[in-house]
Amino acid sequence: MKLHHIIESQQFTVPVLMELFNLADSMERIVARGGTRDYSNKIMALLFYEHSTRTRFSFESAMMRLGGKVIATESAAEFSSFTHGESLEDTVRVVGDYSDVIVMRHYEVGGAARAAAISAVPVINAGDGKGGQHPTQALLDLYTIHREIKTIDGVKVALVGNLAEGRTVRSLAYLLGKFERVKLYFVAPKPLQMQEDIIHYLNNHKVWFTQEENLREIINEVDVVYMTRLEATEGEGMRPSGFFMDESLMKLLPKKAIVMHPLPRANEISPGVDADHRAVYFRQTRNGILVRMALLVSIFDGR
Repeated sequence: MKLHHIIESQQFTVPVLMELFNLADSMERIVARGGTRDYSNKIMALLFYEHSTRTRFSFESAMMRLGGKVIATESAAEFSSFTHGESLEDTVRVVGDYSDVIVMRHYEVGGAARAAAISAVPVINAGDGKGGQHPTQALLDLYTIHREIKTIDGVKVALVGNLAEGRTVRSLAYLLGKFERVKLYFVAPKPLQMQEDIIHYLNNHKVWFTQEENLREIINEVDVVYMTRLEATEGEGMRPSGFFMDESLMKLLPKKAIVMHPLPRANEISPGVDADHRAVYFRQTRNGILVRMALLVSIFDGR
């Protein structure tokens, strides 16, 4: 498993995913013993042009538990160099001189690919634009399914919310499409349904999917419900009634199924659901540290 730039979900093969997940399992033991100092000579730069809490802290925690150092900004768009017109490419060239890996969140779809094209050090895409990708989130999501359901082949997943612009669901759909007998249920209002590029990809790979407008109608069929924020546009008159997970809907969910969410949540999951053992979204965030540690180790070791 040789990883350099991590830009999109499509770049991962099933064997690489399984090797990465095995490495993530070993990271859990490192965390349990208080971390390691093996990578104390490495520096990670966080270059965030959009604000973030979970992704930024998860990467920082991962790097620190590996013994490495972090330089960071969550306001790259406010850099004096940026406000004076410095290009993304020039910024990345300079930041690459200061670090061994750049983790970047950008407001532009394709921003991470632009950075990777000229960067002397590995670039990790931590989310690029609305309707772009968030591959490390998708990796930790898939790892959570792997740990909780014990298999990915044959899994039935409902992806719920703003699928047209949601970079987490788009990235996860690409990954799930690599496995056998997977079934995907896209649950969203018609204006927010999955975009044609994902549909085209799934059709080409003969992945079964259906488009729905009410979670209640299919919830008893699935192994995973992956909730996201709806973020309806003002004036469209959309209400989240068919896209809201509460205690009554949990009663219809199969006993061995799970509910996931990339967080932060708004009004799509009732707090009353949190106590149900099938609600795994906080375990999901903890898994993110393990997966990102595994990615960093793979990059630093040239695996």
